[in-house]
Amino acid sequence: MEATYKKYILDFKRPSGTSRGVLTTKETWFLILKEKERFGIGECGILRTLSIDDRPDYEEKLKWVCKNIHLPKDELLEELIEFPSIQFGLEMALKSFEAENPFELFPSVFTEGKASIPINGLIWMGEEAFMLEQIQQKLEQGFSCIKLKIGAIDFEKEITLLKSIRKKYSAEEIELRVDANGAFKPEEALQKLQRLSELDLHSIEQPIKQGQFQEMAKLCAATPLPIALDEELIGVFSVTKKEELLQTIQPQYIILKPSLIGGFKGTQEWIDLAEKYNIGWWITSALESNVGLNAIAQFTYTKQTKMPQGLGTGSLYTNNIESPLAVKGEQLTYQSQGIWDINSIL
Repeated sequence: MEATYKKYILDFKRPSGTSRGVLTTKETWFLILKEKERFGIGECGILRTLSIDDRPDYEEKLKWVCKNIHLPKDELLEELIEFPSIQFGLEMALKSFEAENPFELFPSVFTEGKASIPINGLIWMGEEAFMLEQIQQKLEQGFSCIKLKIGAIDFEKEITLLKSIRKKYSAEEIELRVDANGAFKPEEALQKLQRLSELDLHSIEQPIKQGQFQEMAKLCAATPLPIALDEELIGVFSVTKKEELLQTIQPQYIILKPSLIGGFKGTQEWIDLAEKYNIGWWITSALESNVGLNAIAQFTYTKQTKMPQGLGTGSLYTNNIESPLAVKGEQLTYQSQGIWDINSIL
């Protein structure tokens, strides 16, 4: 078996605002395995400044994987412990290579096109008018769960925005999730959570910056609004450390991004621990192309969770890989007769 990799720059259809600035492009790497007529493909996607493996030696590690692809899978994954996105790309590529159809990693009624996955509608940060416009679009498309990024514009404006949605739609009609991306200071967080809780929100992601375990534990114990950990899970490699983190903080939810937390294996470890401690969870893509999104969606479907998942990022790019994935209303579907066009990669 021969392994190669290829860098690919994804171009956003419109600049997308996050807590780490405005994104216009997103880089990703495809890991390609070949042997005679068989091939497998995986995606190693990093988010600059957020991924723990956003390091100068990233491509060196990809070269190392290609050179040592003959080693046992567990040995490779162990060597890649500090490179969760490469772990994920490798797992994906191997699963793709072994599969009858290289794009059906977890065959199910989902890949047969007979079932779908409920997803949330994502509202990007920006000026009030732009956020309102996005909200209107999502509601017209039929979403009943909306996730808003907050912490970018004035907090009072964000409260007004959320109030305007609540005036029109009750919590039974529209589930509202917010993601602060660590924007609140620990000393002001509880008061802000109090005000947000008056708006019947489902949850808030990462109210304060990660790494402040004791402050986050206090918040999770006192919060009137369920807290979901997101960035907090990045860079926690061993199962022992994962368990320690959940025992210390005791969050209401955790959010799982396979590219940031070590692929299928890392995600499953978090799920097992969350269920042990009665913590809710959902899975989210991390701006991968359709190749990575496809793997995450198929894995997610096997978990048989009924909660809306964060998998609606497939339509963000002008040059995404053509795939059978489609969003219909608030459901992510896989059209079994749809086509994959990976010529631009191969």
